[in-house]
Amino acid sequence: MFRLRNLACLLLSMSVLATPPSAPAFGGATGHEFVSGLAAEAFPEDLPAFLRTPAAVAEITVLGRELDRSKGSGNPHDAERDAGHFVHLDNDGLVGGVLALEALPLTREAYNAALSAKDKTQYKAGYLPYAIVDGWQKLVKDFGYWRAVSIGAKTAATAADRAWFDADRQRREVIIIRDLGVWTHCAGDASQPMHVSVHVNGWGAYPNPQGFSNSRTLRVDYQSSFVCARINRADVKREVVPYRACTCTIRDRMRAVILDSHRSVVPFFELEKLGAFTGDAKAGIAFTNTRIASGASSVRDMVVDAWRASTDTNVGYPQILLRDIETGKHVLERDDFGRD
Repeated sequence: MFRLRNLACLLLSMSVLATPPSAPAFGGATGHEFVSGLAAEAFPEDLPAFLRTPAAVAEITVLGRELDRSKGSGNPHDAERDAGHFVHLDNDGLVGGVLALEALPLTREAYNAALSAKDKTQYKAGYLPYAIVDGWQKLVKDFGYWRAVSIGAKTAATAADRAWFDADRQRREVIIIRDLGVWTHCAGDASQPMHVSVHVNGWGAYPNPQGFSNSRTLRVDYQSSFVCARINRADVKREVVPYRACTCTIRDRMRAVILDSHRSVVPFFELEKLGAFTGDAKAGIAFTNTRIASGASSVRDMVVDAWRASTDTNVGYPQILLRDIETGKHVLERDDFGRD
């Protein structure tokens, strides 16, 4: 007799299998909620209190699956955005067999140009690295505005301006939870080995001396059916590691996350060959717990980095250094954010 969880997993698997094969769906909804929710539960106390409430954690948890829910909206939405869920690294760690992650240009335009020189495109090779960095940069700016308006609500010269800044602070909090929650999906995708590999739907048409699976449903079977039915959230939570400081850029963080996941591609296929992702095989469960916990840890680390980096951002127009607002060198007024 099915338990309710098993029935839910079965229905989820049927719905995922019915989606177009070009829409990479961790991967499934359960895995994404684990990554996003466990990351939010691990936010340290130096992050704003509004991000650490049970309500905020619950919201971020569900928003972690949002980028999959918008699939199938039509074009140009799907054609433009689906490739942000993956990046195809070959066995040598080169994007599309062309570019090393440390050599990625700063913009997607330049990235696409570099790939096009080798008959590739960002849409075929995927642009997950840019989705991670782009969303992080937006989060830094979000945090910067929240810091600024929180000060303006206390120090602006007029009561009207103070009221406007306080209302905007509340608005910023809604926006930050939304932006942060949706963006966590990117790191969730990056923690799933097949999302960062050319071996995205089985091993594919590549040299295969070890006889790895070529099942085109392997990714969906794993990230949806297996994760939903066999992975226990509490077990994953125990593997989320403490914040790891890094004197590095977001691009360095991004590369580390993707390459860590990429190193798990061959071990995943080796385990699959041994039947580790069927039933209650302990090796497959342990592998998956580690991958999802790694995703949650990396999300938490990048959010902390974004909060700390926000002290060096600018706000308003013309732009004002946040540090000048925090030190009182510049006293905010409504006109700093444009009255018209």
